[in-house]
Amino acid sequence: MDRPKGSAPLLALDAVVIDTETTGLDPRKARVIELAAVRLSAGKLVEENPFRELIRPGNESIPPATTAIHGIDDAAVAGAPSFAEVWPRFRDYLGPSVLIGHTVGFDLAVCKRECDQARLPWLRPRTLDTRLLAEIAAPTLAGYTLEKLAAWLDIEVTDRHRALGDAVTTARVFLALVPKLRDHGIRTVAEAERACHALTSVLDDQVRSGWVEPVEPPSRVDAERTLRRYDTYAFRRRNRDIMRTPVVFVSPDISVADAIARAGRDKISSLYVADAPAADGHIKAADAGIVTERDMLRAIDRHGADALKLPVGQIAARPLITVPAEAFLYRAIGRMSRHKVRHLGVVDESGHVVGALSARDLLRLRAGEAVSLGDEIDDAQDAQGLAVAWAKLPHVAESLLEEGLSGREIAEVISRELGALSRQAAVLAERIMRDAGQGAPPVPYALIVLGSAGRGESLLAMDQDNAVIFEQGEPDGPEDRWFSVFGGHVADILHSAGVPYCKGGVMAKNAAWRGSVATWLSRVEHWISRSSPADLLSVDIFFDLRAVHGDGNLALKVRQAAFAAADGQAAFAKLLVDAVRIPSSLGMFGGIRTTAGRIDLKASGLFGVVAAARAMAIRYHVMDRSTPGRLAGVKALVHASERDLDALVDAHAAFLDLIAAQQVEDAANGLPPSNSVAVKRLSARANDRLRAALQAVAHIDDLARDLLFRH
Repeated sequence: MDRPKGSAPLLALDAVVIDTETTGLDPRKARVIELAAVRLSAGKLVEENPFRELIRPGNESIPPATTAIHGIDDAAVAGAPSFAEVWPRFRDYLGPSVLIGHTVGFDLAVCKRECDQARLPWLRPRTLDTRLLAEIAAPTLAGYTLEKLAAWLDIEVTDRHRALGDAVTTARVFLALVPKLRDHGIRTVAEAERACHALTSVLDDQVRSGWVEPVEPPSRVDAERTLRRYDTYAFRRRNRDIMRTPVVFVSPDISVADAIARAGRDKISSLYVADAPAADGHIKAADAGIVTERDMLRAIDRHGADALKLPVGQIAARPLITVPAEAFLYRAIGRMSRHKVRHLGVVDESGHVVGALSARDLLRLRAGEAVSLGDEIDDAQDAQGLAVAWAKLPHVAESLLEEGLSGREIAEVISRELGALSRQAAVLAERIMRDAGQGAPPVPYALIVLGSAGRGESLLAMDQDNAVIFEQGEPDGPEDRWFSVFGGHVADILHSAGVPYCKGGVMAKNAAWRGSVATWLSRVEHWISRSSPADLLSVDIFFDLRAVHGDGNLALKVRQAAFAAADGQAAFAKLLVDAVRIPSSLGMFGGIRTTAGRIDLKASGLFGVVAAARAMAIRYHVMDRSTPGRLAGVKALVHASERDLDALVDAHAAFLDLIAAQQVEDAANGLPPSNSVAVKRLSARANDRLRAALQAVAHIDDLARDLLFRH
């Protein structure tokens, strides 16, 4: 039986909530007389088909004092099955789900004793305890009985002290605790387990009372599972690397016969169908369709020879299913599988069709869970669905790490999926707006991601950095007010799904991070000509922007204008470099300075490399988004300090490798991923590599300043 993963999100958990009624309160003597449970499916209570069984406690009588509590007497259980008959049915009902209970250690103890007496195998499920979770969420609460928690959370209690009624109440308590736990940074099963294990005094009291430990300590058991072997080619190459160009377009008016002749002549299995291209010669995916060999054969089978005279537009499939050119190949594999198609259009940032992909192109590529992640995000219908898909990310990262991908390559995969998650959050937010009677977007817009997500350098420790660019409208005008509400929905959905709110407020729900094209151009002009150092705390990440939803042309227009406005602006470049401050992380004799055995590699090095590379890219008009690409572009233009720039590229790679490995390990052990790396766990080789990287960034501000003003 598969063990539930520690990365499973509490918001969308598949679980079974249990309660027992017994002959007494001493787990070393009590017998189970009622066992009941209800399901949680994707974080929602399913009250249909609960599990409920009265149980005959052998030859023992039920004490009148306990009957007075739950109302179950000897007569009620006289014809009931034994525990040995009920338990296998309950195990089937439980399956691989997490088991949740209120003071669940008692329930585990009495069930284990019954199994021992009946000589049944005891297989401990993965468990969570609402009593412990409540203390984490509200440490100053007066008490943690089920009644007190229900009153605190405004939950109606029904059929108290009967197993099914208490199981339903416990389930509702758990669901109400989830957002409160999220506010404490607890989002996954493993994180909840670790937090529960910090309540040592409560756990000690329960164990002394003969209870089974209510929550197992997080361990590497999640990481020790058998890993799927991924074909890593799909995670190293992008769709643009293997797409076919130029794309063969035909008019929808040509006949099927002519289309067959064209496909045969060009030795291709599909044709793209569209009217005449726009004035710039490009064709939007939204205006295109596709007709394949199979489509034409089906038409002939249906209509006979007459099919050859039909206009090809009549049998073309619309809308054209597409993938971004910059996305990795695993995205195309997943998209074909999900939509059950064999052909995809490839689009650029503006949504123009720039290439074609077929199943034949991808024939040798295959992958497992990671491939499904992308389209599961795209198909999610609510925040719970997004959370279920997003919860796979730590396992995907771990698997790719095991397969030998670098931290930089893993970061590119994560960044692409973070963009996809943001895009689907926007789709869901639009639907919420329409359902609430607030209508469709008033003007075309683009949702953009900023910072590491835009650069393709996000790892597992992330928060939201997003913004909205809309076509036209004044601040606090009707368009801006619509996007304000929209941005709030996007932020809430992402936060629920597992990407926390940005502590710095860089989210489209805030006025500073949304606006029309004209508003953004005005902001850019202000940043560049009149910015103070305080203004630059978040401004610089704007230059990393990448559109993930909507009209990508709006984002391209603003980004190109920002780089053009910054061209030659030495004062702005100086402010960007002056903001780069790297603390000294190496001691006099080369030792690495740590706090509690760890070093924050973002603060100690990664931030400096990223910020310096960005400042130099802005100064020299290098439009590449990635940090290595920017450093390479500057090196090609400046022809100076080349060894120092190469050392920064190596340092950037080292920081990402070390952070990625630590985050995977921490996630498996129930620790929220961070940028802090435990130095003692590093091998001698990794330690030397880290020391070299820290040395490379020790004087990065001086290097950047020298290169910025060299010409």
